[in-house]
Amino acid sequence: MEWSLERVREMVAGGMQSMRDCESSAFGTAMCLLLLFVWYCYRVGREHSSSPLRGGYSTEPSRVGGGGGALISTDGDGRAKGRPVSGVEEQNGFAYCQSTECFRCTNTGEGLNQRLYHSLQDYAKRYTWSGMGRVHKGVRDQGRYLTSRPTIQRPEVFFLPDLPSAPFFSRDAQKHDVELLERSFPALLAEFENIYHAPPARAGSSLPPGWKANSTPHGQWWTFYLVNQGTPLALNARRCPRAWRVLGQLRTFIANNVFGNACFSVLTPGALITEHYGPTNVRLRCHLGLRVPSSCELVVGGEPQCWSEGSCLLFDDSFLHRAFHEGSPEDGPRVVFMVDLWHPNVAAAERQALDYIFTPGR
Repeated sequence: MEWSLERVREMVAGGMQSMRDCESSAFGTAMCLLLLFVWYCYRVGREHSSSPLRGGYSTEPSRVGGGGGALISTDGDGRAKGRPVSGVEEQNGFAYCQSTECFRCTNTGEGLNQRLYHSLQDYAKRYTWSGMGRVHKGVRDQGRYLTSRPTIQRPEVFFLPDLPSAPFFSRDAQKHDVELLERSFPALLAEFENIYHAPPARAGSSLPPGWKANSTPHGQWWTFYLVNQGTPLALNARRCPRAWRVLGQLRTFIANNVFGNACFSVLTPGALITEHYGPTNVRLRCHLGLRVPSSCELVVGGEPQCWSEGSCLLFDDSFLHRAFHEGSPEDGPRVVFMVDLWHPNVAAAERQALDYIFTPGR
C-alpha cells in the first residue's frame, strides 16, 4: 500500500483530534470528581459548623460554663436575661447553674460515659471511624482511666490515652500561637486596662461589667471571659475587639467544644487558687503574662514556675495545680490572658471528633 503525503497528513490530523477528544474526556471526568468533592466538603461544613470566632458576635443569650459552673449571659446592666433559674446563685450579673448539661457541674459516671459513646458512634456514622483509635479507646474505657490515674494527673471529664504528658510544655509546642500572643501583648494589656478600670456594673458591686468573682480561701480571683466552655460571651467580646481578633487568628485555639476558654484572669495580693485538676488532657492552657509582680507562682504537678510579662507559659492543667500571689497590696494584681490550645499530639481527625462529641450543649 502506497502512502501519499496527503494521506499521512490526514492520519496525523485524525490522530491529533482523537488525542484532544481523549484529553477533553479525561478533563471532564476530573472536573466532575472535583465538583463532587467540593459539594461533599460543603455538606460536611454545613453539618459540622466552623469556629464561631470566624463570624460576628452572637446576639442571643447563651448558657455557658466556667470553672465553677455554667453562666447565664447578662444585659448591659448586669441583669440575667431569660427565665429565672432555680437553685442558682447570682454574683455580678452571672447566675451559677447546676445543670446536668454542664460538664464541670456533672459528676463523671456511667451516664456520661454512655453519652460520650453514643456521640462517638453518631460521629462515625456521619463521617468516619478512620483515625478514631485513641478516641474510641478513651471513650470506651473512660471510667477506668479517670479512676486509675495517678493523683498527680487526673482529668475530671475526659482522658485521651497514649498522649505525651508533662506539667509544662516548651513554647515550641504551639510556636505560631505563642508568638502571636506575645506580639499582641501591648494591645491585650491596653484592653485589660480599659475593662478593669471601667465603672462598676451596678450600685453596690465592686466589679466592672463582665467580671466574675471566683471562690478562693484567701484574696480575690476575678475573671473576664470572652469564651467560656466553648461558648462566646457576646457582650464581653464587644468590649474587647482586639482580644477577639487575636483569638480568631490563633491556629490551635479550642473554639468549638466545652474544653475551650479564653479570659483575662486577675489575682489580688494574698490570693490563693487551691489545688485542683482541669477537665481533660487534650488541651494545653496558655498564660500570657500582662502584669506580674514578684512573689507570684504557678505550681503544676509539683513543679513551680513564675510568669513573665509579655511571655507565654504553657502547661497541662489536667495535672494537679495551684496558683498564688504572696505580694503586698502595693505590688498590685497579677494579670494573665488565658487561652486553651490543642495539645500538639492530638491529630486533626481526633480534634474534629472531639469537637463533635463535646459540642456545647450536647
